[in-house]
Amino acid sequence: MKIHISILILFILTACKSEGINNKVSVSERNILVNDSVYTIKGICYHPVPKGGDKRSFSNLTEDLSLMVEAGINTIRVYSPITDLAVLDQIHEAGLKVIIGFGYNQGGQNDILSGTFIDYINRYKNHDAILFWELGNEYNYHPEWFGNDLRNWYVALNNAAELIHKNDQLHPVATAHGELPDSLALAMSLNIDVWGMNVYRWDNPEKIFTEWKAVSTKPMYLSEAGTDSYMTIAKSGYSKGVNELAQADATQKILDVTFQNQSICSGLTLFAFVDELWKAGNNNIQDKGGWAPNSSGVPYDGAPNEEYWGIVDIDRNKKKAFSVVKEKYSSLSVSK
Repeated sequence: MKIHISILILFILTACKSEGINNKVSVSERNILVNDSVYTIKGICYHPVPKGGDKRSFSNLTEDLSLMVEAGINTIRVYSPITDLAVLDQIHEAGLKVIIGFGYNQGGQNDILSGTFIDYINRYKNHDAILFWELGNEYNYHPEWFGNDLRNWYVALNNAAELIHKNDQLHPVATAHGELPDSLALAMSLNIDVWGMNVYRWDNPEKIFTEWKAVSTKPMYLSEAGTDSYMTIAKSGYSKGVNELAQADATQKILDVTFQNQSICSGLTLFAFVDELWKAGNNNIQDKGGWAPNSSGVPYDGAPNEEYWGIVDIDRNKKKAFSVVKEKYSSLSVSK
C-alpha cells in the first residue's frame, strides 16, 4: 500500500509540474504581483522567424532561452498564443514568464472575433509560465480594421477582458496600446487591468510616465520600446549603415529612464530579441527598410529599419545592445 501511495504522489507531482494552481498573478494599485510579491518586468519581445521563412518557429528555443537567461530577462512577450505545451514548459523551466498576446481576427485561431481565445485561456490558465493575457497590439493605429470606428475595438476589447475575468481569476488582462491611451480608450476599457504601451519617443520615454500618472492609477508597462541597429542617414554623431553603437546607446538611455520610474511603470519588454528577416524584401537576406506606424520617433534617424531590431542577429550573434540589456537587467532590484 505504501508503495502505491508513493507512486500516486509522484504521479500527482509530475502531472502538476506545469500547472501551479497556487501561482497567482494579480494587480494592486500600480503594481503587478506574483504570489503577492511585486513583479518587475525585465522583458523582451520575441517573434522568432527563421532565415528564409515567414512563420514563427521555436526550433531555436533552447539557445534563445539560454541567451535570455544570460541577459537577465525574466519575461517574454509574444504576439500570438503558444500552442505547444512543451514550449511553455521549457520557458517555465528556464525561470521565465510569458505575456500571451491575442489578435482580433486570426481566421478563427485563438482570436477575439471568433471567441476561441477563451478556449486557449481555459486550457493554459494554470500553467506556471503565464504572466498575463494581452489583447491586441496597437490596434488604435488601425481604425480601418474596425469599420473606421475605434469604439468597435474598445467594445470587443472590454467584453473579451470581462470574459477572461469570469474564466480565470489567476491572471490579469492587459492590452498593448500605441502610445498613451486617450480618454475614449480608458473610458471604454474599464476591464483592462494592465496597460501596455508601445512607445517610441526617441531615446527618452520619460514623459509617458507622468502623463500616465495623471490619467490612471492602474499598472502600466512599456510593451514595446527600443531601436534598430541600422542608420538610414548619418545623424547625431552616428554613421550611416549598420550601427550597433547607436542601438546600444539608445537602449541604455531608454532602460535607464524606464527603471528610474518604477513607482509608475512595471518595466518593459524591449523590442526585440532577434532580427526578423521576413519584414522587408528577401526573407533570406537582411534588408534595410520596412514600415511601422507612428515610428518617426525611432532613434537616431527617425526610420524604422524593421529587420535590424534584435539584440542578437538572425544567427544569434550578440550585438552591443545585448551587453547593455544584460548589465541593466542583471543589476536591477525586483522591488520598487
